[in-house]
Order: sequence, then structure tokens, then C-alpha cells
Amino acid sequence: MINLIFRRFIAKGISPVKFRNILFNNQHKLFFSSVLPIMGAFVTGLCLSLLFAACSSTSIVNSSNPSATSVSNSASNKATVVRFGYQKSNILLRTKGVLEKRLSPNDISVQWIEFPAGPQLLEAMNVGSIDFGHVGESPPIFAQAAGASLTYVAGIASSPAGSAILIPQNSSIQKLTDLKGKKVAFQKGSSAHLLLVQALEKAGLKYTNIEPKYLAPADARAAFVKGSVDAWVIWDPFYAAAQEATKARVLIDGTGINKQGGYYLATRKFVTENPQTVKAILEEIQNLEEWSKQNREEVAKTLAPVLGIDLETMRKATNRRTFGLVPIDDNLINLQQGVADTYYKLKLIPKKVSVRDAVLTKEQYAAFSPKT
Repeated sequence: MINLIFRRFIAKGISPVKFRNILFNNQHKLFFSSVLPIMGAFVTGLCLSLLFAACSSTSIVNSSNPSATSVSNSASNKATVVRFGYQKSNILLRTKGVLEKRLSPNDISVQWIEFPAGPQLLEAMNVGSIDFGHVGESPPIFAQAAGASLTYVAGIASSPAGSAILIPQNSSIQKLTDLKGKKVAFQKGSSAHLLLVQALEKAGLKYTNIEPKYLAPADARAAFVKGSVDAWVIWDPFYAAAQEATKARVLIDGTGINKQGGYYLATRKFVTENPQTVKAILEEIQNLEEWSKQNREEVAKTLAPVLGIDLETMRKATNRRTFGLVPIDDNLINLQQGVADTYYKLKLIPKKVSVRDAVLTKEQYAAFSPKT
């Protein structure tokens, strides 16, 4: 079967070995010479995982509902390095160094790997290149649909005003219905994707009424500036930076549309073998979120030079962000299931997805989730 998989890769001009080996450059940032279709990339990662599993005698915990005994830290399985995937929207966590301070007394180090968006981050998680990371609400759905193994760890508070549909300053587009027949750029399988779908429904349009252009943030901005697309759906800090640099107009933001934020996710193996480490990570994230809520000006001043964004633009992005973690409970699971059902109804994923397949038991969440 493995030989058949590889023959199919070769027939499509895809080298799974090359895909795995070019993941990181010398700054530990994900490198993509081109953006693969998201479903194809996940299938590639899944097949790699099958290959490595077939060639290894190491047992990997992959149950959708591990027993309580499998969640206790053991000396033999305890991680000594946390490979943390992040996006620019969450760079404060790295900048402040709170995880290193918390984990170093336990001889645990943190390796940071930056990704342009959530789909790419989960591709890396699926092939075992990172342990932990944060994404919007949509990437996990596409990942599950492609057969990826992942686990929801905690929810992120929704920041509806922090994402928007942008149009050029001189565009004739004035309302959502004007998007009919237009080229709209966004990262496929991202929170921007869902915002677009929900905004079109609100306007009485169908997804098929627009011409989607699946582009990562940097490529989408280039296309937007050149006029190759008519609109761009994006999130902060890219959103705030584009507002300032391109003088783009906001057609609509997520206010009144977005009901949930993103998620922190991890591999099932990491969560089940390192619950105390997960607990420490989430506690430090929640502490930083609470601090940020009360110190928005300092957050902006800290991030502006790191991101190369002027202070006023960074203030704008920071002030429209909602800080805080949200526990994984039935309400959040049901909201996420609604996202999955929406994508399936639109035939954007090939099969129905059960969000509960990627969650733990209530008791397991209670063991490491911080009080909110």
C-alpha cells in the first residue's frame, strides 16, 4: 500500500521526502516555495505519518478518547522540548518569554516555529514537526477532513473586529452584494474563509457567486496592491497594516458575524503524555492574556518593533482584540461543529467531520485547563 501511495505522489510530481525536509530554514520558520492546495498537503502529511508508523516499532497514543491512566506524565515519555507553532497574531507569547521561564526549571525548553497561517501550521503538526500551536476556527476542520490527527486544547476568545473584508480605496464596491462575480483573495481553510462564507450568506449571496483566490497573507496582499483581486479577507495584524499602507476601505468586519475565536491545539501524543506541561503552558498563556487586557499600550509598544509595524497601527490592532482563553465545553464544540457542517454543505471538504473525535473527556480538560 505504501508503494502505491508513493507511486501516486510521483505521478502528481510531489516528493513527500522533499516536503518533509524543507519544512524549516535556519531561522526555524516554515518555508513554502509555493502554497500547495490545503487538502493535498494534508493527504501528503497523512501518508508520511502512515509510512513512518509502518517503519517504526514505537507505539503512539492515537485514541480519540484516551483513558485517564494514559494522561499521567511518565519519566520515559515526558517531553524535554516543546515545539511551539505560532503566527504573527500571537507573537507576544514568544516575545515575553513566559513559557521559557515557567518550563526551564523542569528542564523543558521551547522551540518556536513561525507559520504564515493556520493551515500551514496544522500541516506541520500532522507530520510531527510541532507539538503545540494556535489557529483560527477553520483550519482544524479542513485538517480533520483530510485525516489529520489533532486535539483541541483550549479556545481563544473571539475578536470579531479583528478581521475584515478589504477593498481598494477607489473601488466601486460599496456593499456585500457588489462582490458578486468579483475575485476575492483569502487563505483557504482559515478564519478569513469562514468570515467570507458567513458574510455572503448574510448578504443573500452564494459562495459560488464569487471567484475565490486562495492565497496566503503575503501573496494576497501583493495581489490586492497590484489590483489582481477585487477584495481581500484578512485578520490582524495584517489587517491593520494593510489599512495603513494601502488605505484600503473596510467593506465589513466580523462584528455581529464571528461567534468564536480560534484554538490552541496539540498532537494527541503530546497532550496525553505531558498533561502537567500542558497545564503550565495554558496557565502562562492565560496569565499573559489577563496582563495584556490591562496593558494594551505596553502590548502595542512591545509588538510594533518586533512586527515592523508603526505604533499607531499596532495600537489599532491591539485595541480591537479580545484577550482570554475559553474552555473546551459543549457550547464551543457545538459552535465548531456548525463550522464543520457549513464547509461540508458547501462541498469545501470531502466528508462530514465530527469535532468530538478531536476532543478529550471533561475530566481530562478539567485536569489541565486554567480557571477562566
